[in-house]
Amino acid sequence: MGGTGALWNSWQQPLAQHWPGGWIAPDLAGHGQAAPLSEYTFHEMADAVAATLEPTGSYAILGHSLGGVLGLALAGRGLDVTAVVGLGIKVAWSADELAKAQSLAQRPVSWFDSRAEAAARYLRVTGLTGLLDPTDPVVDAGLREQDGRWRLAMDPAAFGVGEPDMAALVAGATCPVTLARGDGDAMMTAAQLAALVAEPVTLPGLGHNAHVEDSAACAAALLPYLS
Repeated sequence: MGGTGALWNSWQQPLAQHWPGGWIAPDLAGHGQAAPLSEYTFHEMADAVAATLEPTGSYAILGHSLGGVLGLALAGRGLDVTAVVGLGIKVAWSADELAKAQSLAQRPVSWFDSRAEAAARYLRVTGLTGLLDPTDPVVDAGLREQDGRWRLAMDPAAFGVGEPDMAALVAGATCPVTLARGDGDAMMTAAQLAALVAEPVTLPGLGHNAHVEDSAACAAALLPYLS
């Protein structure tokens, strides 16, 4: 939520070494350069991703957090999906968490007088504070400048997408599904993932944004599940 495809840039080297096919990291609807939606649902967001793909292609999908949910949705939407790995998906939501998300979705866009202020906000929203330098060009993909002021590229309304029905999404996928988490990720537990798939994967020493923290270790652990 709030991130962009640019957060996968550090995967270029491990993919070149260990992945036999091509790859893309699209921005999700209402994020980065992708167009916003009039209404955010998981299936509408998945359809927006599908619209950027070759309909006759064959895809293995690795998605982080919201992207992992959309990967599962894509696997049940008619594409030729051979495998899905969902990393860091929050699978259980409290009423308070859902209410807070809906409140965020109703807020107007926040504008900042400097890129530095907007970058700091972007890193907080995405949980990347301390993982990326605010001046990193990767951060620029999550920002937008207009008339000397700065905002996050994300459409705030995307916070209103709601809670995924993970049991139904996993059951509806037409391919093998792997769920993974960093062992330091407090957003879900291993037991919660084990209730959905037989053998969830735990990545030692990593947190919620494992794919950014250590792309090489994350790729080595997860790419075999996509092959």
